[in-house]
Amino acid sequence: MFNLHVSLFMEPPHCSLGHAWFTARSWPANVLGDAGKSTAGGQILFLSGQVDDRTIQKYEKEAKDKSRESWYMAYIMDTNEEERLKGKTVEVGRAHFETENTRFTILDAPGHKSYVPNMISGASQADIGVLVISARKGEFETGYERGGQTREHVLLAKTLGVAKLVVVINKMDEPTVQWSKERYDEIEGKMIPFLRSSGYNVKKDVQFLPISGLCGANMKTRMDKSICSWWNGPCLFEILDKIEVPLRDPKGPVRLPIIDKYKDMGTVVMGKLENGTIREGDSLLVMPNKTHVKVTGINLDEKKVRRAGPNENVRVKVSGIEEEDIMAGFVLSSVANPIGAFTEFNAQLQILELLDNAIFTAGYKAVLHIHSVVEECEIVDLIEEIDMKKAKVTDPKKKKTKRKPLFVKNGAVVVCRVQVTNLICIEKFSDFPQLGRFTLRTEGKTIAVGKV
Repeated sequence: MFNLHVSLFMEPPHCSLGHAWFTARSWPANVLGDAGKSTAGGQILFLSGQVDDRTIQKYEKEAKDKSRESWYMAYIMDTNEEERLKGKTVEVGRAHFETENTRFTILDAPGHKSYVPNMISGASQADIGVLVISARKGEFETGYERGGQTREHVLLAKTLGVAKLVVVINKMDEPTVQWSKERYDEIEGKMIPFLRSSGYNVKKDVQFLPISGLCGANMKTRMDKSICSWWNGPCLFEILDKIEVPLRDPKGPVRLPIIDKYKDMGTVVMGKLENGTIREGDSLLVMPNKTHVKVTGINLDEKKVRRAGPNENVRVKVSGIEEEDIMAGFVLSSVANPIGAFTEFNAQLQILELLDNAIFTAGYKAVLHIHSVVEECEIVDLIEEIDMKKAKVTDPKKKKTKRKPLFVKNGAVVVCRVQVTNLICIEKFSDFPQLGRFTLRTEGKTIAVGKV
């Protein structure tokens, strides 16, 4: 049995769209006013036996008391009071379930545009993305139109290395839809060209299916023909179980980006092991501060284990460092082959959409998101602009370039020099893609994606 991570995103009431991201090797509905990501996640846990009937009854009562009867499944994933009151995921929820062959970690990431940084944190750990889209009349359109969260989330997913995408068209049981094949085909027909333009190989890496997160239809078992006569495809669990994800190197250097830390009879760090194997008793480095630590305990899910391999979401207890000396974005690394730490690096950037009246030139400032690092940065030099049309018809190693530009516009691909204030741990994209791809955001909007 191997472990996968899946990640989910959801939209707010006024945006009306949602997404879910799962991760493979451990794994990362029908809620009024959103796509139903958390409800779908809660239903997955219920159907896989992770939540019992008594707990569901308790959540039903709690939701009814808040006059939010249809939100009860979402309470499984949305655990804090703010999320339950607003019906809006804020933090990345984490839970586990198993199928016959695979152990999954669900990463329930926010869909609301105010919490995109948290969504990036969830999606950056995912191997499989589950994009949850509402079939309800008007809700798909709101999320898909220019500026909608569906578009930004798809671009972020691709940039963050989510190689496989499952697009679940949710709320198919809703009164304005009633399992309509025409509505399903309409949404699929609009999404395919956009997914293709975002860099996904639709035939190879994307699968669509209709579901009802609230009822659990077409999730664990195949669709009942009496409910939906036209669907002949697999259910969600079947699709997830058969997806193949790129394997990481268990014998390579250790790379564990730290997403959180806490005290528990010592210092504990949390994160997804991107490469290598960690064993109890190992000596490792916390980078970038080069502190030598010893692994004194490893937890996988709630179980204590002696070792953990690539793609596992782990909690590692270490000695030799205090909790306050670790920050999110630090990396647990091999002593013999540590990750590098830099304040400047060259990157290839694709400009998506700048803010109105903005010019992308030397001096441009933004917020850099790379693995679990969030850091303010400045573009200190534009080195060259790449003409991708000419690059496609020539040897990639001999890309045609323009002269050094003073500025670039939307859609441009440019090699530039990026500077940050504090040391950050990064890798070349060609060596470790998951530690070398990043996004640039400003004023709550993703303006560029890039690679080191």
